[in-house]
Formats: sequence, C-alpha cells, structure tokens
Amino acid sequence: MDVEKMLAGVPAWHREGEEIRRTVTAPDFPTAIRIVDAIAVKAEELNHHPDIDIRWRRLHLALTTHDKGHLTETDFRLAALIDGIVAEHGA
Repeated sequence: MDVEKMLAGVPAWHREGEEIRRTVTAPDFPTAIRIVDAIAVKAEELNHHPDIDIRWRRLHLALTTHDKGHLTETDFRLAALIDGIVAEHGA
C-alpha cells in the first residue's frame, strides 16, 4: 500500500510514524460529543477503533491498525468516514 497516495485522499489528516492524525474543532462541546458518538457507530461497523482525545470542543483523532503494527487501508477508509461525519456536524 502506498501510504502517501492514500494520505492524499484524506488531506485533513497527517502522518506521524505509523499513525494518521487529525484535530477537529466542533462548534461546541455537545456537538463534539455527537461527533464522537457518530464515529463510534462507524468504528463498530468496521471493527476498527480510533484513539480519541476530547478537550472541550477539540477532538484529537489517531488511527493505526494496532494488530498489524502499521497503517492499513482500513485506517484510511475510517478516516474518510470520519471526515464525512465531521462535515455533517459543521466542524
């Protein structure tokens, strides 16, 4: 898999080692929680779960495939789904 090519498909994300990361600022705290809830639903569907750090209305998201020890296509698939969720919530 060409990580740089996959990363170009999710431009809001950046690579740090074997993770891709994105920070999102929601309009308010309740919206941030709704974003996390929507991400949780998609993560369960894919059986692939991001690391999420919530700081008031700012969400720090990180994706990697822990059992593989590196990035996989599933990380980029979930990143794209997260991008859609974030956009739907105006963040």
